[in-house]
Amino acid sequence: MQDRTVRITLNGDPYELAEPLTISRLLAALEIDPRRVAVEHNLVIVKRATYDAAIVRPGDQVEIVNFVGGG
Repeated sequence: MQDRTVRITLNGDPYELAEPLTISRLLAALEIDPRRVAVEHNLVIVKRATYDAAIVRPGDQVEIVNFVGGG
């Protein structure tokens, strides 16, 4: 049986996924509201409209930045 684990770097740390996921599915798995974050995938900012199309694959780097309000 082949290991299908997808190893990525998430916010600078090693992270494992069971399979390749779209950005949308990754955020859902992490219980993160996509409206409250910006996502960088392999050093490119991902537009929210393309979260369903951008696929995270082995070796990819993903940075998720939360928006913080305040005054």
